[in-house]
Amino acid sequence: MLIDLSGRTALVTGSTQGIGRSIAAGLASAGARVAVNGRRQESVEAAVAGLSEETGSDRFIAAPGDITTDEGARQVTQAAPEVDILVNNLGVFGATPALEITEEEWRRYFEVNVLAAVRMIRAFLPRMKDRSWGRVLNVASDSAVVIPAEMIHYGVSKTALLGVTRGFAKDAAGTGVTVNSLIAGPTHTGGVEDFVYELVDRELPWEEAQRRFMVEHRPQSLLQRLIEPEEIANMAVYLSSPLASATTGGAVRVDGGYVDSILP
Repeated sequence: MLIDLSGRTALVTGSTQGIGRSIAAGLASAGARVAVNGRRQESVEAAVAGLSEETGSDRFIAAPGDITTDEGARQVTQAAPEVDILVNNLGVFGATPALEITEEEWRRYFEVNVLAAVRMIRAFLPRMKDRSWGRVLNVASDSAVVIPAEMIHYGVSKTALLGVTRGFAKDAAGTGVTVNSLIAGPTHTGGVEDFVYELVDRELPWEEAQRRFMVEHRPQSLLQRLIEPEEIANMAVYLSSPLASATTGGAVRVDGGYVDSILP
């Protein structure tokens, strides 16, 4: 399939590292101009420079700002005022015993994992509808469906994000704008490496630690390994393209078969 996003502008939140960075690279490789977002100016500029060198592309622009705040969101929209493709990737996760999760942590997870996405959708969806074309993609997680015992606050926030997706897809019905969730499975990022070592012996070499983590904590994965960020990005690029014009209101799985379901 030929995916051509030439002439389109994308914004990927939380894209200085991990899955977001890979999605930004994939969109640029397909021809899109991509706004890279993070909280700090320095990290965003470093990511833009690194992505430009790695991809041989000059399609990246800096859009720093903490989108969990109104002021930060304004900074981002000023840097990227016209967005055709919005990828809400920003998220936090971590292991905490269920009864030890404080109300403050519950609120933080909803601010970052849910309300930041809502804030960005409200900022960009109206103009997409006016132009009769747009893509909104919310990066969710298998944890939205299979709530993990070690981080129920994360799982529940991602469940809420699935509801946000379906609701805004209905708002955009018939406009040419699609709104979807991408259900990412256990993915190999720096943050996940730290998370794995919270649950298994830190003295283990990485390959053995990963294997033990999958066996002990994610045994239902059919892939039986962590997913690489580029594999998530491939689906994100497709859902951002004209080829996915009939897919909206959905929760599309890139989970390595982790969710035990015959439905998408």
